[in-house]
Amino acid sequence: MPDRADDPFAPPLVLPPSPSAADMARLDALMAPLRALFRPSFDGWANLPRERPLLFVGNHTLYGVIDSPHLLLEVYKREGLLLRGLGDHAHWAIPGWRELLSRFGAVDGTPEVCSAVFGAGGSVLVFPGGAREAFKKNDERYRLLWGERLGFARLAIEHRVTIVPFAAVGADEIFGETVDRDALMTGPLGGTLEALRIRPDLLMPLPRIWGPDGAPRPQRLYFRFCPPVATRHFGGVVSDETAVEVREQTRVAIEEGIGGLMRLREADPMADFSRYVGRQLGGGLARLLKGRSGSGDGA
Repeated sequence: MPDRADDPFAPPLVLPPSPSAADMARLDALMAPLRALFRPSFDGWANLPRERPLLFVGNHTLYGVIDSPHLLLEVYKREGLLLRGLGDHAHWAIPGWRELLSRFGAVDGTPEVCSAVFGAGGSVLVFPGGAREAFKKNDERYRLLWGERLGFARLAIEHRVTIVPFAAVGADEIFGETVDRDALMTGPLGGTLEALRIRPDLLMPLPRIWGPDGAPRPQRLYFRFCPPVATRHFGGVVSDETAVEVREQTRVAIEEGIGGLMRLREADPMADFSRYVGRQLGGGLARLLKGRSGSGDGA
């Protein structure tokens, strides 16, 4: 079967509609309790170029859905950008879930779809590590598991869009140690999983529900937009060499961003959830006592 780009008889690719302002308002309302819990922190806004469209490229944290909505919302609220997230094909095989993703802007992660988004003037969000990085093993936290993938770099060069690398820290620790891919395959279910021939990168690590590390632990989420990676100077001409150059510039920027966020977290007195709650409760009690004192003085 010919590639869509080379097939003159292929029907036009129809993109799902972008989320409406009402959709984003609903998402904002749904995310409000989670914002209070995870207290997302953003920096590096000055690194966002003024030109459009843009390609946002970042590291996939565990499960991939804990922190991404915070990023999408903040970019929309601050910059007015509706990012179209590229999702693994497997998402679109799940009824209900695929409709939810589409409702808030996600699209099937194919080169044709990405090209169509850019052609319509839209900006794209991609995690080159895909499911493999979202379903990482315990010893792979905050590692970029991209292999030799060049797809995002090729598309950026072809469409002459600037890449905005970003780093995310926090979500990998929420569930502590997980029952990861290796443990699943060597455990009682290993034979069944092998017989089902499930894609190895789709073996989702399971949260441990026993022991001191069993309960989810709220973590503050940190995001950083890193210096942009320009592609316009390549003139739309794609080669393996230029794609590798762009990929490596993006990779280095994200890895440096992750390191910087980890240092920021270490220095943040409110990174620990229990300390944050204690300060909030203490501040609330102080305000209550002050209010009572003021009422007494005015009586």
